[in-house]
Amino acid sequence: MTEVPVCGTAPGEEHTLAASGQRPLKVGLFLPVWEDSTTGAVPAWTELLARAQLAEAVGFDSLWVPDHLLLRFPDTPAEGVWEGWSILSALAAVTQRVTLGTLVACTGFRNPALHAKMAATVDEISGGRLILGLGAGWHAPEFAAFGLPFDHRVGRFAEATKIIHGLLRHGVVDVAGTYYQARDCELRPRGPRPSGPPIMIGGSGPRMVALAAQFADIWSRDFDAVLPGSELHSPAGLAAWRDRLDTACAEAGRDPATLARSAAVHIGLAPERARSEMLTGAPEVIAERMRSYARAGISHVQLWLEPSTQAGIEAFAPVLAFLDQRS
Repeated sequence: MTEVPVCGTAPGEEHTLAASGQRPLKVGLFLPVWEDSTTGAVPAWTELLARAQLAEAVGFDSLWVPDHLLLRFPDTPAEGVWEGWSILSALAAVTQRVTLGTLVACTGFRNPALHAKMAATVDEISGGRLILGLGAGWHAPEFAAFGLPFDHRVGRFAEATKIIHGLLRHGVVDVAGTYYQARDCELRPRGPRPSGPPIMIGGSGPRMVALAAQFADIWSRDFDAVLPGSELHSPAGLAAWRDRLDTACAEAGRDPATLARSAAVHIGLAPERARSEMLTGAPEVIAERMRSYARAGISHVQLWLEPSTQAGIEAFAPVLAFLDQRS
């Protein structure tokens, strides 16, 4: 598979940055675009815009948008969600520097050839700043509410990813699958990068990890993806993921060094609202935990701040300053 530089850097550049004492890994901000379950408040576009521009100003490397249609959990009211690709397209037009990504786009929501078309278009709008994060989806109620099939999710994902990957990398596919058809399909125009945007696959099951080794430029550990018996943020837990991915790459006949690794992490900035799965502490403590991710081979983190507000972004800025200091 053609190696695609991540976030606009040349292969190996991130290791050079770490060696020179600069920021040891890329730090992204996750933007929740759904109703607050406690207040019912929905973040307006003006608020999302303000958060995005502030994040870019204080030094975040990337912005990440989820892809959901409706959230329904037992014994709680439904939560509405803004459509992710529409938000991402708008962000592409109003930001200048940050990488933009989907965390992650559900292949079950859209025809895969159309999905590739959308990705190429947003990559064009952003000037080549997109990372296309892909996943199979997991929240059955939204599939049911929007009339989408929820069966054979990984099988459907595999076919969709083959089509998306082929169109973005080569511009043409001819696929007659069990779930999707893309016969004599051509992607024109193809966006600003000859091989398209980097593809990131999120998923922790064996089949999803194998597909990441086959098709992805980046693998993403989701917020709740924990190996049995491992602690969420422990060096042992990170090492277990590294070994698992290295094995999958070897089985696919791929050099493990060509598969970048990313991790989505909850950060608790307000002690009274922090939960056990969140990283907490003083800015220098959180910065050191981020460095531990880099030492474990993680080149990019996507951070869900709590609170996920402008105040939360400002409170996190000192962590970025500590990361930028020479070790």
